[in-house]
Amino acid sequence: MKKNIAFLACSLLFVGTYGQTSGQVATYTPGVAALTNGLVLNAMGSIEDKLNKLDYTDDSIEGSPYMSNTFAPGQLYYGDEAVGDIYYRHNAYNEEIEIKQTNSEAASILGLSKDKNIRLVANGKSMSFKTVVDKNENTKNAYLMLLIDGDYKLYKHLYVTFKEAKRAENSLVKSTPAKFSQSTQYFLEKPSANRIDQIELSNKKIAQLVGNNELNKFLKENKLKVKNENDLIKAVNFLNE
Repeated sequence: MKKNIAFLACSLLFVGTYGQTSGQVATYTPGVAALTNGLVLNAMGSIEDKLNKLDYTDDSIEGSPYMSNTFAPGQLYYGDEAVGDIYYRHNAYNEEIEIKQTNSEAASILGLSKDKNIRLVANGKSMSFKTVVDKNENTKNAYLMLLIDGDYKLYKHLYVTFKEAKRAENSLVKSTPAKFSQSTQYFLEKPSANRIDQIELSNKKIAQLVGNNELNKFLKENKLKVKNENDLIKAVNFLNE
């Protein structure tokens, strides 16, 4: 069982110890020379890109790149096959899942392989790596949490941006610290669409996205606003009826 988890994690990639500090971004370095460059790239993406993204470790940075700074229990699946229990945290800024096999401070932190067959299940919700299309028709990869499964699948995504610190130009203007900012995005997978689209959170936009006039009527009659997550869930459940 542990061997399978280590395989999924490409476990020869270890996190620098300072990355365990709350609110800081982890640094990944190859742990064993036997790991091939191909495995490194498959597990972590471009090494140069990661190093650029991870160069933000100042304690003065406000906010966090993590959904939660602490590790939480979860279960790994490869397709429908259960692989084992782990502890995880989601680095939403770098789109990484950091995992440990035990929740001790001394346990090595591993980077989960970005294999689309891998699912992380926690608190009854499934998270997996997907290719999505944002509202500007840009294609990107992201970890999505499945909120509703059905013909229409609804996903939730934590989106994190980073803003550099800005020094005050004069005594009349305050300096601003470096900051991670978090926001929530939602995505919809339509039947036979072969793509996952970002939902623009307006009743008119979601009705246009699915091409369903009955949905617009349903939203109006029930006084629902899809900017509210509960109302958005009701809208997608309606589509699945």
